[in-house]
Amino acid sequence: MDRLNIEAMTLKELQSLEKSIAKSISTFKGRQKAEALAKVEALAKELGFVLTDLIGAERPKSIRAPATAKYHHPENFSITWSGRGRRPQWFIDHVDAGNDPSTLAV
Repeated sequence: MDRLNIEAMTLKELQSLEKSIAKSISTFKGRQKAEALAKVEALAKELGFVLTDLIGAERPKSIRAPATAKYHHPENFSITWSGRGRRPQWFIDHVDAGNDPSTLAV
């Protein structure tokens, strides 16, 4: 392999070399992954298993339904809070003023 004199290269040549190196690295990593996967699949088959049985299939994440509103803003009833997560400032102000939170219940 010829040794490159990068000190003598132009910016365009260096950028082209950089792209070429990045592509080569990506291709090399892809080949390594494919070889590793083939070896693992062969070992699993040799032991009488299918690889997906050993590693398990990904479970789909459950989708949580939006929580129902439990409290409403004292002045604007369209602003609500479910009671989950951080308390909104209007709720904190209402309680700090000595009011009962149940007065804001929906």
